[in-house]
Amino acid sequence: MIEILNRIVDEIESHLGADIDIDALAARSGTTGYHARRMFSSLAGMPVSEYVRRRRMTVAAADVVGDDDLLSIAVRYGYGSIEAFGRAFRAVHGVSHGDVRRDGGPLRSQPQLRFRLTVEGSISMDARITHRPAFRLVGHAARVPLIHEGVNPHIQAHIAGLPVEEHARLKALSNTEPRGLLQVSDDVDADYSEGAELTYLHGVAVTENAAVPNALDVIEVPDGSWAVFRSEGPYPAALQSVWAATATEWFPSNPWRLRPGPSIVAVIDRSEDFSTATCELWLPIERA
Repeated sequence: MIEILNRIVDEIESHLGADIDIDALAARSGTTGYHARRMFSSLAGMPVSEYVRRRRMTVAAADVVGDDDLLSIAVRYGYGSIEAFGRAFRAVHGVSHGDVRRDGGPLRSQPQLRFRLTVEGSISMDARITHRPAFRLVGHAARVPLIHEGVNPHIQAHIAGLPVEEHARLKALSNTEPRGLLQVSDDVDADYSEGAELTYLHGVAVTENAAVPNALDVIEVPDGSWAVFRSEGPYPAALQSVWAATATEWFPSNPWRLRPGPSIVAVIDRSEDFSTATCELWLPIERA
């Protein structure tokens, strides 16, 4: 996977003025665009699209301080107008291309990325692989922004808005793994960028043919394999650390890759104030 990500970086560098087909490049490398984008975002801390924009504007800055006309520079880096180029330039450098042409800066550079796998082996990851027949996730869903670190206030507000008795009613419906009340993230952009919208469902897992009350939202989950990771400690920090480690440690070292589907968190145990918790993180996977 590390080699594939570096290949993507090299392809971007060779075609800064053209669109890069990540799906096609990943397929030629023996993986999927979905998995490649998720791993890139997790390891680089930004989606592929943001990295491309930053690299384009880093290299374009050298042209801006030169004598070429701005429209030619815009077209060279894949923009159809000076206005579109200007918006991207300001978003990266924090100043307009006019200011840079006049004053020479200030400029913010995005170095070319190079992915490396550092194997330490000091921390083992508690994981298991399980195959599950098709099942359904049922509960109450809402569209919320993705937040990588800390508590997501939009999810908190969604859960707090449910009647107290509804949690018990949902839990009583659970009849298959993952057991108990679940935190489900679905329909997330493969780039997994901060602020991107996702569907969050507070609910439970039921068998494919289980009767479901009409008022509940339903996510159909097809037959497939899952990697299940266990986290214990401060909540949600310990869980988020395990989630990050799946990208930096587990996937690069194991013959599995992510497949499209919901990510599921099952809370196994928790303190009364939810400051600490034991959780299981379920990620949909397939053979790499």
